[in-house]
Amino acid sequence: MSDDVIRSDRLDLTVLTPKLLQLVLRGDAAELQRALGVHVPAGWCSGVPARRRLAQLADDRNEQPWLVRAVVHRDQQEVVGHIGFHAPPRGGRVEIGYEIMPGHQRKGYAIEAARALTGWAHGTGRAMICVACIRPDNTASLALAAALGFHRVGARNDAADGLELIHERTLPVA
Repeated sequence: MSDDVIRSDRLDLTVLTPKLLQLVLRGDAAELQRALGVHVPAGWCSGVPARRRLAQLADDRNEQPWLVRAVVHRDQQEVVGHIGFHAPPRGGRVEIGYEIMPGHQRKGYAIEAARALTGWAHGTGRAMICVACIRPDNTASLALAAALGFHRVGARNDAADGLELIHERTLPVA
């Protein structure tokens, strides 16, 4: 499986390179559409943590496969969300983050993308545990974590998001 595109049954998880992340920062959906070769819906750029990931890539380009990816529905040729890890594995642990666009939610894309991404991560031999930190009011993500077999192991106060419940599970996710 390529590091640039991870494929699942319906989805391609496509790495967002620094060039693409710059387009995201500018909110240039039309140019992103040309570069990715698929439809990029209005509003998608605003949810992608582009500035943070660009800073990480400026420090170490080798982190790219671990960071943010577009979730592309192959048959529809449309970006339906984004997914990635916050950083490469540290001590065998990775933290996942994702967002599926309104209008594409409740179609199984998040669970399919999470399984594909964590399967790839486990296949590298570098990731053994996946962490998901979720706000207590995010019922959809809490349900997804439960469906994927994550278990709550604690809580933390995140500077940006406030209280988050920490969930984790060993890989691979089946």
